Amino acid sequence: MAQPEANYDETKVPKFTVPDPLLTFSGEAITDSDQWEEKRKLEIYQFFEKQIYGKVPAMLDEYSFEVIEEDNNALGGKAQRKQIAVGLKKNNRSLNFNILLYLPKGNENAPVFLGYNFHGNHTVTDDPKVIITKAWNANDIALNIQNNKATEASRGSRKNRWAIDKILDNGFGLATVYYGEIDPDKNDFSDGLHSLFYREGQTRPKTNEWGSIAAWAFGLSRAMDYLENDTNISKVIVFGHSRLGKAALWAGASDPRFDGVISNNSGCGGAALSKRKYGETIGHINNSFPHWFSESFKKYSNKEEILPVDQHQLLALIAPRPLYVASAAEDEWADPKGEFLSAQYATPVYALYGKKGISKSDSPVVDRPIQETLAYHIRSGKHDVTDYDWDQYISWAQNFVK
Repeated sequence: MAQPEANYDETKVPKFTVPDPLLTFSGEAITDSDQWEEKRKLEIYQFFEKQIYGKVPAMLDEYSFEVIEEDNNALGGKAQRKQIAVGLKKNNRSLNFNILLYLPKGNENAPVFLGYNFHGNHTVTDDPKVIITKAWNANDIALNIQNNKATEASRGSRKNRWAIDKILDNGFGLATVYYGEIDPDKNDFSDGLHSLFYREGQTRPKTNEWGSIAAWAFGLSRAMDYLENDTNISKVIVFGHSRLGKAALWAGASDPRFDGVISNNSGCGGAALSKRKYGETIGHINNSFPHWFSESFKKYSNKEEILPVDQHQLLALIAPRPLYVASAAEDEWADPKGEFLSAQYATPVYALYGKKGISKSDSPVVDRPIQETLAYHIRSGKHDVTDYDWDQYISWAQNFVK
């Protein structure tokens, strides 16, 4: 279906009512955190689960972890490296993925950033010991990935997005997983996590069941199953960029074990308000990436006005845990203003817990972060993850993820 041309003109943003996170679907006002937990949080979560990201259809039958490689003197002696194979089993079918974990040497109790990468664990570093993924990979000539297969030529090709030295030097660890090992990012539900759960004759998820974003969020929680039992790890902050920022937000909303959440340029279906219809819209995203969300979400394509929730309520589900929303000034497709407003509209829920966020008097100023429990920045530049972003995430985590 042809989609309307994307709008980048603020004067053409439609008038809309922001759904009140502190008013239940039946019209009852929420005035304290106990009421939020008892009456509002679950109904919002269930709407997102059934109508947007989709429900996980069942529990796994079993899962396993095996440290398949480790070195206590990695990266020139500054890090401990572990590579962990995670096995998931359901209906006599199995799926495996690898976690790459770096911990700062000498820090026996380090907080860790956990995030997916786009092309393989070996792309985030020049480290020759990091295993090259065998999973399907999106072709990218600039990154030396051809025939949907990663090779040695792509090692270190995305290290610019992962400030590993900076992370380690500040006492943090990094855990990363190639998202394609959980669910290949193509409109084909036959070869990823979903297929483990199919009943006889089933070839795709049911209408209200999970799309790829929910599957990636599920994978982050399975990585967390390992990380929470590693005695050298104190806290886990789930991080994601772009579509993987959407997955990080849903993982954070779904799994309270994550101690903090970072959304980097997550845009439509992530941190940005859908009802603004600015940049990428629900219609655009469902048309271009029909596998990301539940099938039930498609009824809101080009009909954002009938959606009874918006993305600020997703952010609110993470309260009172620390949350950082970040935008880029030239990333209009992801609607930076919509991301800022979403954080602002989620702030009243944080206030129920005595936590600070984005006040009504705040405004987004490029390269001037607002760092509270609910934090926000818009930096100069394009859709990317930069050293500037990592500088902010590290300083924020040192103050708020304790």
